[in-house]
Amino acid sequence: MDGYQIRDQVVSLLKEHHSWFSRSLPLIASENVTSHAVREALISDFMHRYAEGDPFTRVYAGCRYLDKCEIICIELMKEIFRAEYADVRPVSGVVANLTMYTALTEPKDVMLALSPTTGGHISMAKKRLGGTAGAVHGLEVEWLPFDEKEMNVDVEQTRKKIAETKPKLVLFGGSVILFPYPVRELSQFAKDHGAHVGYDAAHVAGLIACGYFQDPLREGAEVMTMSTHKTLPGPQKGALVARKELSESLSKAAFPGCVSNHHLHNVAGLAIALAELKQFGREYEGQIIKNAKALGQALHERGMTVLAEHRGFTESHQILVDVTKFGDGGTLEKKLEEAAIIVNRNLLPWDIRMGRHYTNPGGLRLGTPELTRLGMKESHMSEVADFIKRIVVDNEDPKKVSADVAEFRKDFQKIRYGFESAREAYEYVPIA
Repeated sequence: MDGYQIRDQVVSLLKEHHSWFSRSLPLIASENVTSHAVREALISDFMHRYAEGDPFTRVYAGCRYLDKCEIICIELMKEIFRAEYADVRPVSGVVANLTMYTALTEPKDVMLALSPTTGGHISMAKKRLGGTAGAVHGLEVEWLPFDEKEMNVDVEQTRKKIAETKPKLVLFGGSVILFPYPVRELSQFAKDHGAHVGYDAAHVAGLIACGYFQDPLREGAEVMTMSTHKTLPGPQKGALVARKELSESLSKAAFPGCVSNHHLHNVAGLAIALAELKQFGREYEGQIIKNAKALGQALHERGMTVLAEHRGFTESHQILVDVTKFGDGGTLEKKLEEAAIIVNRNLLPWDIRMGRHYTNPGGLRLGTPELTRLGMKESHMSEVADFIKRIVVDNEDPKKVSADVAEFRKDFQKIRYGFESAREAYEYVPIA
């Protein structure tokens, strides 16, 4: 193929993807869809520019407007998260975590964090697992004790482990995050034993910003890292907020430590997403949680094992479903995708003990941020649960379910809780 044919092939795939998602149920807990106002910033000339360092003291010239946008973004972060310091230069949640590690710890220091089976992210994992904390920064990672019934950190056992291992960093947060962590109960104990306290809010940043879930900086965390594209419906990047006494070390860790140029179009896009959150976030984030609870209840009523039933399934945007009586998570993930129901397989806390592996784990993780952004409410979660049941429990033909999903989705084609646009949520917009 020549260059024109390759271009046409790529554009065709982009259009097919947009069309597919306009007919699907996107339930990935780590994804969301930005408004067209955010997307307008992402395709601006900012994408071509460099701006190393701090606003107004850059290594490069030509940054006068970039700097002003970044200051707006920083001030919004500080306001929304009630933080003394904010840094929007990390280009991802992983880089935000690496910035925190660089500022607060040295290689060979001990860090306590959740394991991958209990919800921890790979960025906080051990070297033998290829985790960022161990393999990149050289931390000795120990796992936080976990209560599998309550789906949360075990406070008393964690106190014992802090006293025993003398960590330099205790890190809360992760990828499976159903309930608020015991930050208040453990933070002062950790500090008394010489540890810093961090919180990875990648999944719940939007909830926290709007007064839901928990308030880590007021509960004792010194640094809160995040990605900006999950419950916070912005572009894919990272950020962090912190107490002012850590500002110098965190700033130096960000640049020159972990970031050179920091993708300035995404900074502008994040500023607009934060403005939307300020304007519409309280209603949006509250509806995300209502929808997650309703989806958990609806799946439970349809015969599926949704974890933490005794606690109302969740206080966040996601639920975790044990699907082992119907198959394995990997196989069911593929069948659901054939039916245009987009979820991800997920390890359950006990899967490794049961001989399961991440490729075919016992669980599915479902999240409601994107369906909520499309305008769905609690009543619609029952219909979503029906579609899932038809595949997981009833083993129906995915093609028939897919057609019904597409029909259902016709009523949900606009982005809600954001600045208005005449365009549809997944409309492909050519600019060439």
